[in-house]
Amino acid sequence: MRTYRELFRTPEFTPLFTTASLQVAATTVSGLALGTLVYAATGSPLLSALSMFGPSFAQVLGAMALLSAADRMPPRATTTGLALVFGLGTAALAIPGLPPWALSLIVMVQGLAASLGGAVRFGLLNEILPEDGYLLGRSVFNMSVGVQQILGFAVGGMLMTALSPRGALLTAAALHLLAAAVARLGLSARPPRATGRPSVRQTWRTNGRLWSSGPRRRIYLALWVPNGLIVGCESLYVPYAPEHAGLLFAAAAFGMLVGDTAVGRLVPPQWRDRIGGPLRLLLAAPYLIFLLHPPLPAAAAVVALASVGYSASLLLTERLMAITPTEMSGQALGLQSSGVLTLQGVGAALAGTIAQLTSPTTGMAVMAAASITVTLALEPGLRTAPDTGAPDVPARRIGYGART
Repeated sequence: MRTYRELFRTPEFTPLFTTASLQVAATTVSGLALGTLVYAATGSPLLSALSMFGPSFAQVLGAMALLSAADRMPPRATTTGLALVFGLGTAALAIPGLPPWALSLIVMVQGLAASLGGAVRFGLLNEILPEDGYLLGRSVFNMSVGVQQILGFAVGGMLMTALSPRGALLTAAALHLLAAAVARLGLSARPPRATGRPSVRQTWRTNGRLWSSGPRRRIYLALWVPNGLIVGCESLYVPYAPEHAGLLFAAAAFGMLVGDTAVGRLVPPQWRDRIGGPLRLLLAAPYLIFLLHPPLPAAAAVVALASVGYSASLLLTERLMAITPTEMSGQALGLQSSGVLTLQGVGAALAGTIAQLTSPTTGMAVMAAASITVTLALEPGLRTAPDTGAPDVPARRIGYGART
């Protein structure tokens, strides 16, 4: 599968894509609105960063307790129910005078739901598409994230001007509810991919199997840590440019869109192993320029260039799927997603703390340097061949480098 036409002709791809796109747009609008509310009320870079990316901390709890449900619950019902949870929770965030403990509780519940939502969505994507279509399909999903974030941050800024941040939150809630309707009406009723009841014990058992493979472990670390540190840089856009943070977020989304389009559609399979390392370095290195306090146009260009490097995650995810059994694919992708979002929360907390003690530009540069260091440390292990001897991997799915 090499064309977008083939992709969108695949049954159920379009409604799944639409559901995910609506939820990304809703999350983008609500995140910008919530971060702006908190920064206006507190003036704190740390609290602003945590309000936007702090819910990611709940992902680690979901990864430890809920992920076995990703392969053991009906995908359509689960996708629809989680979208409803997000819609109602986002609407609740708009209630005036909401006490801090209640806001934190809602945000934590949404984080837990997100840990399962990513696993269900990408496990279903892996089930809907043929094996040779996964990279293209995942790249289109990532491209949608870029487009929806560009639109979400632009529209979110206009909504906050026209309706106030609380009005933007209510608009985001409506988008989540629309996503629930699309999932319910557009997806087919499918049985779970794995048998048995979901449980914390089963989640831990399968996570242990996934983590026990050295190649999978290195791929997970490369997906989680460098990206999480760079999201720490992104969490400082509001204190760096309070009036124009939306422009920087949109520039980041644009760069991600360009990178995912190029890797998913244009890069030949034989080049994929070669470009992963340089792309991971590109993700971090441009942020060192923030030590020079660049003006807004230059800062937006730097952010867009760096964000092209996010496309390296596509290559790592394809490699992960090549060495993971089908019956664990949903949980494997959920563990990937939850780890990414957890490390994003950690990165936001670290960056916010550094910025609180120094400045936003120093915080960005420190996080970029840390990301470069981790990428270089992991690179030798990622150059090795996939774990072709893993006992739980079907032979037909081995051979990432040879895939076409």
